[in-house]
Amino acid sequence: MGLLSEIKKNFSAEGSAFRVQYTVVDGGGGYFQNVKRLLEFSSETLVLKGGKGSIRIEGENLSLGKYFQGDLVVHGLIKKVERGE
Repeated sequence: MGLLSEIKKNFSAEGSAFRVQYTVVDGGGGYFQNVKRLLEFSSETLVLKGGKGSIRIEGENLSLGKYFQGDLVVHGLIKKVERGE
């Protein structure tokens, strides 16, 4: 039962396993996981849709890097990341 409890915790009602997860690199760019769709794109703003919720990224000189199987690399200076519904 320990394994099933752990799986249930990871796939809880919050759905954190399906939300966009991210790592921002100080000085430039970031790595985003569980990305389903790009909703908005400009050099100052990106909005990414995940399985549950969205992410708004604000910065300077933003551009898209490699995108493969839900993983996205963002280049540029990321100043702010906000979660949305």
